[in-house]
Amino acid sequence: MISFTGKLVGGIAALALLAGTAIAQTQPARKDVIPGGQQQGGPQPAPLPAPARPPASKDGAFEAAFPQTVSEPVVQAGMESPDPLVQPWTIANASKLVAVIEGIGAEGLDPNDYDLQPLKAAIAAGPSQELDTLASQSFAWLVEDLRDGRTPMDARKQWFVVDPDREIFPTGRLLTEALKTGDIAGTLAKLAPTHPDYARLKAELARTPASATAKRKLIRANMDRWRWLARDLGPQYLITNVPEFQLRLTVKDKIISTYRTIVGKPGRTATPQLAEMVEGVVFNPTWTVPQSIVKGEGLGARALSNPAWARRNGYVATRGANGYITVVQQPGPGNSLGQMKLEMPNEHAIFFHDTPSRHLFANEFRALSHGCVRTERALELAITMAILGKGATKEEALAISNSGKYTKVMLQKQFPAYITYFTMASDINGEMATFADIYGRDAPVFASLDKPRVRNRSAVPTDEVIVIEDDLQDS
Repeated sequence: MISFTGKLVGGIAALALLAGTAIAQTQPARKDVIPGGQQQGGPQPAPLPAPARPPASKDGAFEAAFPQTVSEPVVQAGMESPDPLVQPWTIANASKLVAVIEGIGAEGLDPNDYDLQPLKAAIAAGPSQELDTLASQSFAWLVEDLRDGRTPMDARKQWFVVDPDREIFPTGRLLTEALKTGDIAGTLAKLAPTHPDYARLKAELARTPASATAKRKLIRANMDRWRWLARDLGPQYLITNVPEFQLRLTVKDKIISTYRTIVGKPGRTATPQLAEMVEGVVFNPTWTVPQSIVKGEGLGARALSNPAWARRNGYVATRGANGYITVVQQPGPGNSLGQMKLEMPNEHAIFFHDTPSRHLFANEFRALSHGCVRTERALELAITMAILGKGATKEEALAISNSGKYTKVMLQKQFPAYITYFTMASDINGEMATFADIYGRDAPVFASLDKPRVRNRSAVPTDEVIVIEDDLQDS
């Protein structure tokens, strides 16, 4: 077992202090520390947010509307507030809406998606019920795309994030606010993602000439991916970009620490896109071996017939009365989950964990697992999470990690964890970079950008849920 002292302990303490979390040096043993037991198993943009701005538009309305703003998910009428989805529009407000639509290319969206010409014709004809209907409809479509993303669900491959923004920013309420204040652009500006990468991609789009169609489409696709997530990811969170093979511990959108990762192989074991909560840290985990290995590869029969071999490899095999064999690998240096896993319940059985095959982190291409995310310096991450989550003090976490015993430390403060897929994003050095589309997930998004926006979209993921049986065997 590794003993963590010196630089590692100091580094963990520094991480906690950077996160603004006071680390108690002494605490009584907690009820939430569970020892022992066994785990079962777009046209051109006009404005530009920081870091740079292009020339202002004539009236400056769109620049005011879209500084470094924010976004959110898809609205279904039955899920919204009581505010009506069609409301009266003045000519002045409708004209402001036209100005927003004409500049919406700066957000990677297409003005042609929002009935711009019929809206202009209705304005020219004067106040009418038709104007009210057209303007309300165009406003609602802008809300949906800025808040939820323009890409329909069937083009978001293996995307299972539940985005809370539809409930936080219901369309009817935003429409009421915009018409009451007359600030059409400012109301819509509330919807852009707060993460700095959205503004950086927006700035990159503004700098990219119209002739660079492939690059512009790549930027627009990745801007839209930010809108698929919650507008605000929270003050402290874990986020991994699968094609980058990197995990970040982030505080107030600033990177505190990074860890190389190993992710799922392309195909059915590709890592899905999730947003889950880390509820606890399991030190010295057991591993319940999947039946695809116990039965399919004969591990159960071998362990029962060769007890000495099973003991050397940490396997405990049990045959039930019905002949069903279960195999659990006990904690130890050869355990396939390594020395820790983060407790992150989800229907895909995806989580972050250690690995005994740490040499694989030196590979440049690291899509090697059966779906779960193996994490470099995993024990350091586990101890840090236990401290930041106030599940254990530094001393308690170190003692538990060195005990060799299965121990689950539940966190008083749970952490959001985002498993994302960006093929253009800031890398861990803060430089804008592109990453290989290892799972082929760009093509469906690109194709959707070439088509008219889908109306009356569903907010429910359409992909098959693939429950990962991570046999953890190396390629």
